[in-house]
Amino acid sequence: MKIAFYSPLKPPGHPVPSGDRLMARLLIQALTLAGYDVEIASEFRSFMTAASNSDLAERRQAAKAEVARLKAKWTSGGKPDLWFCYHPYYKAPDLLGPALCQHFGLPYVTAEASYSLRRNEGAWVFSQEAVLSAVQMAAVNLCFTGRDERGLRAVAPQGRFERLPAFIDPAPFLVHEPRPEPFRLITVAMMRPGDKLDSYRTLAESLRLLQHLPWTLDVIGDGPARAEVEVAFGFLTPERIRWHGVKTADEIAELLSAASLYVWPGHGEAYGLAYLEAQAAGLPVIAEETAGVPEVVVSGRTGLLMSAGDVSAYAAAIERLLTSGAERQAMAVEARRFASNERSVDHAAIRLQDILARYIGASS
Repeated sequence: MKIAFYSPLKPPGHPVPSGDRLMARLLIQALTLAGYDVEIASEFRSFMTAASNSDLAERRQAAKAEVARLKAKWTSGGKPDLWFCYHPYYKAPDLLGPALCQHFGLPYVTAEASYSLRRNEGAWVFSQEAVLSAVQMAAVNLCFTGRDERGLRAVAPQGRFERLPAFIDPAPFLVHEPRPEPFRLITVAMMRPGDKLDSYRTLAESLRLLQHLPWTLDVIGDGPARAEVEVAFGFLTPERIRWHGVKTADEIAELLSAASLYVWPGHGEAYGLAYLEAQAAGLPVIAEETAGVPEVVVSGRTGLLMSAGDVSAYAAAIERLLTSGAERQAMAVEARRFASNERSVDHAAIRLQDILARYIGASS
């Protein structure tokens, strides 16, 4: 079966790394492992940073041209068997797939679609309508989190939904045998305003309460809020913190393998693939029980999740696992097992094949 894969927010080949780009690539990898012939249908981005009627009109016009291009291409060269859209939401609706599927009679599938009632205002109204229409017409909507599924079911009760838990390719992390250095903490996150910066500040305030312990912190990441992040950790002496900047996947895997704990509060995280990567490397996670984090960290088994905004509790959780070798080691083993088995791309491939076979009758 030939699948036309489309990501309206950021195409898989986009030069700027992000969780969205990684998840798009992982979905393509999983679909390919499941035996499907996957082709990126278009690199057209419908993404808008703000609600602007002029920007919306421009996107819609450009989308019409792209739809016409694909119609001509498929008419002369053959059409795919399925349109697969990853992550349509109010800032990046799918302006291509529904029209093409209706024209060619193709089944339509979404993955990680989301709908927010709070965004039904201004220019976002059209985007919201486009997302809702796509979800309603989809043969099946693949939901990575319970929160997304509940939100979609509330507005599209007749829709068809299946859970596909977030997953990673654990191979780059499994090649490194864990060799945790005592009291070595690590985090991997972009440095940008908003939730990321808030998480960095929460982490800094928690560590401020733990200066009686001989921990060190490795920080992997960079971005426009780097100066603010450095200010937040300004109370630390240079030997306490290592700023690594942006690293390759292999370099990150190597650094993770040498740490004892992965620390990242996770404000506003859709789910956080970095948590799964850390667990695949054999690291228990200390995070907050907020947004989509509980979807990728099993509290009490692969790490500890604390109440959002409770800095003291977060600090206490870090101290607990830093000073309890047996408990930390038990969670490290479970974390590696969880990420490499239950949340692997191979496991996702099997799940995808089963779902597509049931809803579309699609065999690989």
